[in-house]
Amino acid sequence: MTTITPAKDVQTAPLVALGLLGGFATARESGVRMLGGVVLGAAGAFAGRTWLAKEGPATAGALSALYLAGFGLSHPLAKKIGAWPSVFAVTAVSAAASYWFCDRD
Repeated sequence: MTTITPAKDVQTAPLVALGLLGGFATARESGVRMLGGVVLGAAGAFAGRTWLAKEGPATAGALSALYLAGFGLSHPLAKKIGAWPSVFAVTAVSAAASYWFCDRD
């Protein structure tokens, strides 16, 4: 039987990085954008579960909004600095915020 790690024991910064970097890489390499969205959504949902359990709804909402904003902002930013640099930049901001507001306890 497989069990899911209790929410309070999960580090979310790596999940954020997995979701944003892994989602982009999956979409790019597979050519199926929706498959990248599955990776993005699954990692975000798993991180969100922990944000909510550890820090409550306000922090969970703010970190979720930042995660989704990072995804959205990476597109116009990519036109200025390139696709991978853009994804790395938004991932760094989102993962750092996740660490600062949730994981460093």
